[in-house]
Amino acid sequence: MIIGILRLAFFAFLVMLVVYFVLSAWSRSVRRTKLGEEWDEEGMTGDRDAFIETGLSNYDGSLRRKLIFGVFIVPYAVIAVLVYVMNFM
Repeated sequence: MIIGILRLAFFAFLVMLVVYFVLSAWSRSVRRTKLGEEWDEEGMTGDRDAFIETGLSNYDGSLRRKLIFGVFIVPYAVIAVLVYVMNFM
C-alpha cells in the first residue's frame, strides 16, 4: 500500500513538474510580449532588447513568478484535506 502511494506521489510530481515548466514558459512569454508592446506604445528610444531583458529580470523576482510554484503545493494540500475529511470527519 505504501509503495502504491509513493508511486502515485512520484507520478503526480512528474505531471506537476511538466505543468510548472509549461506554465512558467507561457507566463514569461506573455510578459515578454507585454514589455515589447509597452516599448512600442510609449515610443521609447534606446535598446529595446535591453529594456525587455531588464523587465524580465524584474519579473523573475516578482510575486507572480513565485505563485506559479503553487502548482506543486496546491494539489498535495487538496489531497491531504480530502484524506483528512474522508477519514476523520
